[in-house]
Amino acid sequence: MDTDALTPGLLQELRRTRPYPALSLTMPTHRTAPENAQDPVRLRNLVAEAGNRLEADPRVSRETAAAVKAQLDRAAEEVDQRRALDALVIFADADEYQIWQLPRTAPERVVLSDSYLTRNLVSAKARSRHFWVLGFSAEHATLFSGTNDGLRAQKRGGFPLAAPHEAPNPQREERIGDTPSTYSSEDARNFLRTVDEKLRGILAADPRPLFLVGLAPALSLLDEVGESARTAVGRIAKGTTADTSPPELLKELAPALEDWRQQAAAGIRGRLDNAKSSRSFAGGLDEVWTAVQEGRAGLVTAEEHFEQKVRVTDGHLEPVGPDVTPGTDGQVREDVVDEIVEAALDNGCEVAFVADDSLAGHGRVAAVLRF
Repeated sequence: MDTDALTPGLLQELRRTRPYPALSLTMPTHRTAPENAQDPVRLRNLVAEAGNRLEADPRVSRETAAAVKAQLDRAAEEVDQRRALDALVIFADADEYQIWQLPRTAPERVVLSDSYLTRNLVSAKARSRHFWVLGFSAEHATLFSGTNDGLRAQKRGGFPLAAPHEAPNPQREERIGDTPSTYSSEDARNFLRTVDEKLRGILAADPRPLFLVGLAPALSLLDEVGESARTAVGRIAKGTTADTSPPELLKELAPALEDWRQQAAAGIRGRLDNAKSSRSFAGGLDEVWTAVQEGRAGLVTAEEHFEQKVRVTDGHLEPVGPDVTPGTDGQVREDVVDEIVEAALDNGCEVAFVADDSLAGHGRVAAVLRF
């Protein structure tokens, strides 16, 4: 699975308390050769380490250790190296396993606990800036999931949808000048009501910014018959078909996406500036980590590729060098930025990622405080 699948409901399921041990395996991976040749070897080594940890753990019976190892072995065999992104995460317990491919690197580790380690999934999804794109007309509606890496057509929530009759071709209507009659028909109204209903279900389960792509009459009719279009952050008055490819659609979306990103970045800068003026600002890992732990952060921002290994000492964070690992020092956190992101989202805090070096004067991470 990838971060598209990480809905709030699934995240809650992954975090639920399970019979010990719930095993989490994470490791960096590589998308291309020759670097990806090392990935199967690293995975085998981590699987072997996990097996040794299970056998040596006095809290784990021989039968349970064997069951978890069997699930982990099945997962390792199923990993498709051709689909590798920047990290691999495997969850396994005595009854099941899950495989996640992430577009953000993760440290190499094996964790045994009573719940799965989800911080890498949460941070990867937050950084991916997911959004929805609906391409539609009077006869079809296709939903796409968008990230920094592109678009992917979705088969969920009833999408893709096709009108239950042989509807006129919008391209032909545009040529002969009778497009308005298509979108004034009751069939078109009923179809777009269905589209709206399905789209509202998607947005309720997985809220994201929404972009709409369709002819002007289609956009107007969706506004008229439903509610989902009101939340759209971008509209592109361009006809699509059921066969419009993700690259074609992304080309049409490019200006709207860039405008959305620039507006979002400007909004974040303005909020940070206001926070400095009102003394409700925190800057740097230690201040932001403390504010998040205390539930005082309302907005957390971090530079896109910022990572820092730290040691927790007397409730504060101290940066450490690359030679120090959690194995040699139990107070070391390799992925503290991901921890901050996960904790912030759990506390109802907004999280945003900004361009590298834009927070250079504030330790690469900053927060707007609630109090």
